[in-house]
Amino acid sequence: MRSTDREALMDTTQLLKGVLDLAVLAVLDDEDGYGYDVVRRLRAAGLDDVADASVYGTLRRLFAAGHLTSYVVPSVEGPHRKYYGLNASGRAELEGSAKTWSGFADTMAALLAARKEVAA
Repeated sequence: MRSTDREALMDTTQLLKGVLDLAVLAVLDDEDGYGYDVVRRLRAAGLDDVADASVYGTLRRLFAAGHLTSYVVPSVEGPHRKYYGLNASGRAELEGSAKTWSGFADTMAALLAARKEVAA
């Protein structure tokens, strides 16, 4: 792996750490899911660098914080699967975090647009 590839990967990893809770909440807002299902849906949405262990840890943390419900569903393909879903607290957390993220993203877009104008 080239140095610039490693640097880009590290940058993405750092960004993911800051928004993984929001991303997981957003995925679960669509429908309940089990650990690997959440990982798959995040990757399908474009978060290719998300690590399985990070998502499982995030699910456990969000559950412990009272933002998720959980239930077990038997699986014919292997062990039972623990599904997670949003509860009222999780929906409120998603709403608040989404507003914070939108404000931050707007600020960053304005800063980058101003940078392009100065360069031109």
